[in-house]
Order: sequence, then C-alpha cells, then structure tokens
Amino acid sequence: MTKNILLLGLLSCSFATNAIAQDECCKEKKSDKTECSVQKTKKPSALSRFSIGGYGEAVMSRNFFSQHFNRDPATYKNDDSHGRFDLPHVTLNLGYDFGHGWTMGTEIEFEHGGTENAVEIDADESGEYEAETERGGEVALEQFWINKAFWGGKFNIKAGEIIIPVGEINAYHMPNDFFSVYRSEGEAKMLPNTWHQVGISLWGRISDWRYEAIFTSGLDAERFGHNCYVHYGATSPYEYKLGNVYAGAARIDNYSIPGVRLSLSGYYGYTFKNTERKASASYDKVHGALAIGSFGLEMKRWNWIVRGNATYSHLADAQKMTTFMNAYPKHTQQDGSPSKHSPIASNAYSVGLEAGYNIFSQISSLSDKQKLYLFGRYEDYNTYAAGRQKVAYKYDRVKRMAVGVNYSPIRQVTIKGEYSNRFLSHGYNNEPSVSLGITYAGWFLK
Repeated sequence: MTKNILLLGLLSCSFATNAIAQDECCKEKKSDKTECSVQKTKKPSALSRFSIGGYGEAVMSRNFFSQHFNRDPATYKNDDSHGRFDLPHVTLNLGYDFGHGWTMGTEIEFEHGGTENAVEIDADESGEYEAETERGGEVALEQFWINKAFWGGKFNIKAGEIIIPVGEINAYHMPNDFFSVYRSEGEAKMLPNTWHQVGISLWGRISDWRYEAIFTSGLDAERFGHNCYVHYGATSPYEYKLGNVYAGAARIDNYSIPGVRLSLSGYYGYTFKNTERKASASYDKVHGALAIGSFGLEMKRWNWIVRGNATYSHLADAQKMTTFMNAYPKHTQQDGSPSKHSPIASNAYSVGLEAGYNIFSQISSLSDKQKLYLFGRYEDYNTYAAGRQKVAYKYDRVKRMAVGVNYSPIRQVTIKGEYSNRFLSHGYNNEPSVSLGITYAGWFLK
C-alpha cells in the first residue's frame, strides 16, 4: 500500500470518505494504477502509516420568512426576517495502515459545534420546547472500521461503523461534493444523513465498475415523522443501537464514460419492533418494510460539473405504525418514548439537479490555480408523499431553486455564497434566504 492511500475508502477525492470517491480521485489525477491500488509494501516508519485529515463548514444565513414553528400562511406572512450562524459539520479523521492489506479508519464529527443534545421548538407538539438527543455521548463517532483488501483492492471486507452509501448525499457528503452552502435538502431530509451504522461491507472495484453490499441492523420506526420521514431512524436514544430486525444495502457505480459517474443504490429492511417496547399480538404481521431506490450521476468535463439524483422510497404498514406510535405517552424527563408522535408517510421522494461552470477556466493566469464556479440548483422533494393516504401536511412538498458561486483559492478551501427560495405547495408562504459559508476538506498528515 502506498502513501497516497493509507485509508481505503475514507472520504472523497480531496479527502475520501469511502472508496467510491477515492476511485474518482485516481481517475481525475490520472494516477498510475499502483498508486491507487492496495499494495503490500514496506513502510520506513510507523508515522508514515498514520494519516490525519478532516473537513468542516462554517455558515451564516438570513432567512426572509417567519422563524415561527407554525407555517400558517396568513398569520406569519409579514413576520420579520431572521439570521442564523452555524457549524453544520466539523470532523477529524484518523487512519492507519497496518500492512498486508489491513487498514483502519475513524471519523469523529461535531455537528452544529455541539454535543448532539439540543433544545428545539417541535412543530409536531404544538410548539413545545423539547430536548432532542440524537445519540448518546458528547460527540458522534461516524466511522470506525477495519478493512482487509484482497487481490489488489478488487475485493474488500470492511466491518465496523460504516457509511451506508444509499443516495448521492450519503456517498458524497463532503462540502466539496456539492455547490450549495448546506447539503442538498431533499435526500438529506428524507434519509439518514450522514447515514452510518455498525455492519459489514463487501466492496471493490473491477475495471470501470465499483460495487458494495452491506449487512446491518434495521432502522427504528419510532424515530420516523411526517417532516423527516426516516431521517432519524438510524439514531438511537440508548447507548447502543437495537438490532431486532436486519437490513441490506447495495450500491454500484460505473465510470465507463470519461469524466462521468453513473450510480444505482438501494436499501431494504424491516423497521417495526426495533425497540425495547413489545407490541400486542394484533401487530404480529406488521413489519414496516422499508424499500429505497436511488439513481445518481456526476459529470466533470469541459469545465462543467453537473450532478443529479432521483430517490424514491416506500414504507409498508405506515398507517398501522402511526397508530402504534401515537399510543405512546409523550416524552418527558421521567417517562415516555422518543416517538415523533406524528403521521408517517408510506412514500417519499427527492429529485435534484445542479450544474456549475468554472469561469476562471477562461482566464489563463487563473485556470490552473483557482476556480470560480457559477451554479444553479433545482430540487423537488416530499417527505409526506403518502399515495392514497390523506395528506395532512401539505407544506412537506417543497420545490427549491438556488443560484450562487463557489470560489476555491486553493484546492482544499471553498468559499460559498447562494440565494435560494423554497416554493411550498397549497398557498404556504415561500421561504427565500441568502447564505454564506467557508469550507475545507483535506489531509493534514499522510
């Protein structure tokens, strides 16, 4: 294994979270195959086997709409604008190459600069203050895995806390993997993000094809809700993640066309009864089977970057599970459940497309040193696209448009600015905003 690949599959191109992005990095740099393959070579010192990296985002926004939890279109139409400052994601990544095809990777993430404990005003509970705990502990260990490579990286076995690469935003969640100041909303809202769970993965790359298959625990239906769908299903209020039910995920990427990646990913698993509470016999045939399918693409050619995604999901037994969850007492300090106590949709979807052009490519003195992308993005998503089920939350259908710039003075740093507007269905007030951000993604030591 060479110095350029101490971590198999940990961050994308500039800092590969997983081997998908690492493969792209190799293609973009046109590196010799031995540089990006898994090789058994001698290292001069233990330090040369060790790597440190990370990525981070600091952002500010001015939202020109009401910050009240209730989106009533008449009452809050003329509310003042409000601003927000945030550190959405800051990570520290550590890796080690043990040799003989064995590698280790970890990612410690600080979300919103805090401890993953927060007080929020919950729209599902009539605006009450609610303490939210996404996961026990003060920081989130998003990745911890051991990988064994065989046959020059064509086949690998990875086990531990790993990324579930379903959808584009999970496989490519680095700040230099999307143009917008915040991660693209649709997939990030309906799916766990970044989706990581304990499991085992079989993956590799053969010619222009990369494959991955994962076995892990099912999601927790107690954490589902109308305006988040299954987003919180991978989290746990306990010090451990229950595994009463199981799930599988798979992804395949193709790089046959120069500068183009085409991807398919999917997920299937049960979600009901993945809790310490026991359901009555009337729920014996309720499983809450969750099926997700996603298509993604990326093109980097002719000074353009174009990215797209289309993700659709179906959740069986949604109405019965809603009835079961709403029967729980609401969460208090002493008793209750972490249930959202809101209807769960049987269907959800997200489609999105963004394109950016590097205008510095037309300036010879800047084309090799700096980049300035002008971009536009459009997405349409619905976390309560419930089919024949009565739609009670019409504002969960969102169409969003954004335009902005990405300026990279050096490869690892990007300054972002964008104007965006959410267009809500059925007469609800639109939600325009202006956002600025600065990001980094790279290695500190490798």
